[in-house]
Amino acid sequence: MQKRNSSNSSRVLHFEFCILHCAIALLVLSPLAAEAQIANRDLVARVGAYVSEFYRRFGSVVAEERYEQAVRRAPGSSTTSVRRGDNGPVATTLVSDFLLVQIPGEGWMPFRDVFERDGKQVRDREERLAKIFLSGSRESLDQARAIMNESARYNIGNVQRNINVPTLALVFFTDEQRPRFSIKVGKSEDEGVVIEFRETARPTFIRTANDRDIAINGRLWVDETDGTIHKTELHAVDTNVEAHITVTYSLDAGIGVWVPSRMEERYRAGRDSSEVRGTATYSRFRRFTVKTSENIDDPK
Repeated sequence: MQKRNSSNSSRVLHFEFCILHCAIALLVLSPLAAEAQIANRDLVARVGAYVSEFYRRFGSVVAEERYEQAVRRAPGSSTTSVRRGDNGPVATTLVSDFLLVQIPGEGWMPFRDVFERDGKQVRDREERLAKIFLSGSRESLDQARAIMNESARYNIGNVQRNINVPTLALVFFTDEQRPRFSIKVGKSEDEGVVIEFRETARPTFIRTANDRDIAINGRLWVDETDGTIHKTELHAVDTNVEAHITVTYSLDAGIGVWVPSRMEERYRAGRDSSEVRGTATYSRFRRFTVKTSENIDDPK
């Protein structure tokens, strides 16, 4: 009986010893975890500040976009071939002007104006969008949107889309959109520190053609010191449609800004369907001045 009590006492003391050391370990780790959380918040804040500065500087730039699209049989599809006439052309190359413009009340909006398709001009090669926005009127915005919709019709394949713009992922780190996402700072890789994001708010930022929610998730690769974005990756997937867009950035010496240099994308609608793949490259970055006014939101 006494021996059993002694044994029990030993076990109790050993248990208390473990509790004491675990508490010490927690006291040591907690400040480190808190510092890591603060560092992660600071990094996300730097990225947000960088995005604002990027829009300010890239918003006065026109880029030439060379955009190659192709339709192919998706892996695992029972479709034996993709033929001209099923969903239109199986490949196309578009050359366009691409630019961002700040619209009062709506933020920074991307615009694409196709001027060449498969080596043939579809309009005069002039900076039509830049000239339109110089007027800063409500009519100019309507005209620019009409041009954007017209350019979207040159996309091929069975997936209707207007999210195929290289700067889309940056929008999610603006002050207005960031609260819609769960954000996690990950490990450091060659392109920079990885920041993962996942949309949690509803309705979602992107909607399907039949107005169904489709949540976004993705990653950024950023410079830890100043928040410069080197690469973005975006995914929007549900049971009926999927979209994957990856954009790499490089420093353009002419304008002194990290700019989108290459966009790679993949789309698919339905389980047994063809797949649309696209690759866009950007060059000939040149500055212009856009003048807008609050009148652009005036219904009159």
